[in-house]
Amino acid sequence: MMNLNKRLRKNSPSGYKALLTFSIISGLMATGCAHQESLPNSTANSVDRQVGYFADNGVGNPLAVVQHPAGIHKNGITYVSYQGPKEDPYIASYNHQTGQWQGPFRAGISELGRRGGGKKFDNHGKPTMLIDDEGYIHIFYGGHGGQASNGKNPLGNTHHGANKHAVSKRPYDISQWEDLNNITPFGTYNQALKMDNGDIYLFFRHGAHRSDWVYQKSVDNGRTFASPVSFLKHKRRTDIDAVDSWYAWAGKGQGDNIIVSYDYHVCWDGGTGVNGRGHTTERHDVYFMSFNTKTGEWSNVEGEKLVLPVTREVADEKTLAMRTGELWTFNGSTHLDAQGQPHIAINAGIDKGAKTGGPKQTRHVRWNGHEWVGGDKVIPQYEGVSRGDFMVTDPENIRYLTTYNQDNDAVLSWWQSHDGGEHFVEERTVLRKDNASFAISAFIKDAIPDAQMLVAEKISDEGIKMYLVGEEGAVTRSLVDLKTAIPTSK
Repeated sequence: MMNLNKRLRKNSPSGYKALLTFSIISGLMATGCAHQESLPNSTANSVDRQVGYFADNGVGNPLAVVQHPAGIHKNGITYVSYQGPKEDPYIASYNHQTGQWQGPFRAGISELGRRGGGKKFDNHGKPTMLIDDEGYIHIFYGGHGGQASNGKNPLGNTHHGANKHAVSKRPYDISQWEDLNNITPFGTYNQALKMDNGDIYLFFRHGAHRSDWVYQKSVDNGRTFASPVSFLKHKRRTDIDAVDSWYAWAGKGQGDNIIVSYDYHVCWDGGTGVNGRGHTTERHDVYFMSFNTKTGEWSNVEGEKLVLPVTREVADEKTLAMRTGELWTFNGSTHLDAQGQPHIAINAGIDKGAKTGGPKQTRHVRWNGHEWVGGDKVIPQYEGVSRGDFMVTDPENIRYLTTYNQDNDAVLSWWQSHDGGEHFVEERTVLRKDNASFAISAFIKDAIPDAQMLVAEKISDEGIKMYLVGEEGAVTRSLVDLKTAIPTSK
């Protein structure tokens, strides 16, 4: 196993520091869209320079791998989304030919940022993006399971907010948005997929922790959706004081297939569980299955058919990829290699008594055609928190873009394996920031090398700088352009 200290380098370009602060007088915002102000040219010309971030109004945890995609590249433009003020969804775009940014614009109004009481930021309603076959941009956002005022949740329980669906008023135009009241409010962790025939599948958990995972399907570019279909079942356990629950990640497989990896959440009753801690984020194990959208059939990695919704007993018997033992997990992404075999990223770490257990490190698991193998850390010997997404070509060649912390600095770097994930070597650092941590997205859909992932630089929980990064670093933006594009919010 390689020496970690030889690999954790500090050779990435340092970030720019802001030199001044502006106060921008905001106008009233039109319902459902952002309003942008401009500074006088004389002021702008005297202070302009390039910065590495495209926005500085992220809040809470603006990004996560599970809500995906947060960005899409289409026709030479990368469209990006993140959680901004009041936990509202904000959208920006970058034209790779002209080098021009647009936005950010507010795409909708989240109920999570306007709820009474509770913690400052809920963080479960981050935006998920999709572009339909007519070019309209869709954003799914705002839910942490819905609330009692939405009525009874038929597939689980409720918590806060309401799952919402916004769509651009014009194709490929992010400046104006409208809400479509066509998905259930009982949702969170949205994941949006468009198939080759244009059908749209929206995957999410249908409520709070004690709820089924479902999908809703649209065959008319997202203008209507069919009723939710459960594919993972929550249910009361009889052997312990807990409920079976799940966390899933759905991605596009080959042809008409959707692939799903997931981990198991033992949802303890209050006052029970490990050391009487009650409800925690205790999660274990790694599972995999696939969905043939043409036939409607679900199956495990060996092609054995599954009956929906899948229960814990069936998952353990037919879809289990890896037992994690005493390690607590946090699910990651799943992708297929060139041979059509699934690979899974899973974050797992030792329970250290916290509500979240403890730090979890990114690990790689894959199906070699006969059995599931792997589970080793991407960053050897590292014991802190890491998150990442990966690309895989042939089964042996795997690249992760992974964030971790070193000496109180946030680091985002490429790690490469040429032996199927048994050993990873750090290639180069893409972004490094002092005294910070990074929140990241999954890879941008159809990304080009210059713009592959979104990164949030977390020093505080407001005014968070947002980056679009590629192979060599961050896509820059004019500081004046950024400051004149700050959207109002209320």
